[in-house]
Amino acid sequence: MANKNIPKLTPTQWFTQQLMGWNKLLNKRKMPWKGEKDPYKIWLSEVILQQTRVEQGLDYYQKFIQAFPTIIDLATAKDEYVFKLWEGLGYYSRCRNLLYTARFIAFELEGKFPTEYEAILKLKGVGPYTAAAISSFAFNLPYAVVDGNVFRVIARYFGIEAPTDTSEGKKIFTALAQELLDIKQPGKYNQAIMDFGATVCKPALPNCGNCVLATHCVALLNSRVNQLPIKTKTIERKKRWFYYMIFHYKGAIGIKQRQQKDIWQGLHEFYAIESTTAVQWNETMILAWLKDQLKLNGATVLAISSILTQQLTHQQIIGQFIHVKINRLPVHLGGLIWVEEKDIRNFAFPRLITAYMESFPLKKT
Repeated sequence: MANKNIPKLTPTQWFTQQLMGWNKLLNKRKMPWKGEKDPYKIWLSEVILQQTRVEQGLDYYQKFIQAFPTIIDLATAKDEYVFKLWEGLGYYSRCRNLLYTARFIAFELEGKFPTEYEAILKLKGVGPYTAAAISSFAFNLPYAVVDGNVFRVIARYFGIEAPTDTSEGKKIFTALAQELLDIKQPGKYNQAIMDFGATVCKPALPNCGNCVLATHCVALLNSRVNQLPIKTKTIERKKRWFYYMIFHYKGAIGIKQRQQKDIWQGLHEFYAIESTTAVQWNETMILAWLKDQLKLNGATVLAISSILTQQLTHQQIIGQFIHVKINRLPVHLGGLIWVEEKDIRNFAFPRLITAYMESFPLKKT
């Protein structure tokens, strides 16, 4: 019999518990600065990774640590030498800020890195994210990091449609991120959610089939994983790629109505994957995606269409249609309604889809 005295976890507590369990048992992501407590090295890694992919930043981090083991070494180095090591990273204002701050700490603060969040935030080139990272990793202070990975995980799990690049959206995400934080282990939690976003809840083709948060993920349960998080710049960009998975199941096809405030609101579509760049789909890749995101084995790829385009007033839509026959309905396809193939044309679709459906090998009404 269950112990009635055990309090029920809130949604945020459950999220944090699951994430920390994943981090302890399943997180295999290795990076040289993980577990680091030296605020100088943490700060250096964060500055290098601003607007830089981790894969590219790794070598630069190693070079800088080897050349400048301490903040005093960096502060006393010649500008030309530091900029030469930075060469290829771009955004050179980061390097200028790096030198300015290193010298400020070395000569004004007697080489002692600030230990409080507000003092760290005042350093040149340090924003709220970097200050939270240094505070939590080096000093175990309870400040949640909010970066692209965190936006994505939270937006999908809680189904948040507030754009991440607006003031209101940032307030919502920052407040929720702070509520989710494990205040006893803030550094471990912050690293865990960033690693989770980088390896499981990825921007494209996330591994939902092996996600410890899947059972409560609003985006997954409503077939919106590939549409969240939302950015106003994403909505306004000139080129958008839509890949439609047309799921065939016992003579029916899965469709859903577009609810978000975007193009085609209120019209229907198939299961959609939106990408910021072109994706070259093939049968092997499709089957791997079905397994990783939807836990679908035994599916059959029936057809992959050619590329179709539709020009709207301010953007070009590029679409491709992939027919897949499935032998069961996975939980992760929630949010779809299943319509008999012969009735599919009774629903309103965007012109891009209806144009494809004119040659679509379906039963006529």
